[in-house]
Amino acid sequence: MDDERIVLLDADGHAIGTAPKASSHHGATPLHLAFSCYLTDPAGRILITQRAHGKRTFPSVWTNSCCGHPAPGEGLRDAVRRRVRLELGLEIESMTLILPEFRYRATAADGVVEHESCPVVRALATGDPRLHPDETAAADWRDWESCVALVDDPSASPWYREQMAQLITLGKPADWPAAPTSLLPPAIAW
Repeated sequence: MDDERIVLLDADGHAIGTAPKASSHHGATPLHLAFSCYLTDPAGRILITQRAHGKRTFPSVWTNSCCGHPAPGEGLRDAVRRRVRLELGLEIESMTLILPEFRYRATAADGVVEHESCPVVRALATGDPRLHPDETAAADWRDWESCVALVDDPSASPWYREQMAQLITLGKPADWPAAPTSLLPPAIAW
């Protein structure tokens, strides 16, 4: 994972190059491509995770199920499946694009910045997570009300708070409507 590359973006979401992930996250992190995934189970719960304590950016925060960076030339669905398998040991049964235009910039307590164009997807997964310890410290299937309450918890990630501000207006996860894939940043295919 040390040689992982991120896709750098211009202000309109077009790819303008790649860079090493490890050295690209600092106080002036460039805009780059990412994703956030909310895994649901057949009971309608969402898998909430705590980032590993040794993560370079935003260690130990509670957040959505899985985040990651599509590799250069990798489609969004393939990137989500790859990271969910790596971080959580789960397989995805179905996936829906929910917030294709989500973008945020957040600064951690140590000054490291995340600056991402970060489409949000909902995916159905089954089974018990098998956590990769370098990526995920803990995981918990939570009902919707618990996910909404986490927004006010100071241990929640800034992107979780911003995403939830939009997702709450859509209702419960089963009610989230599919968004058109044409709204994705030009740098990523569905």
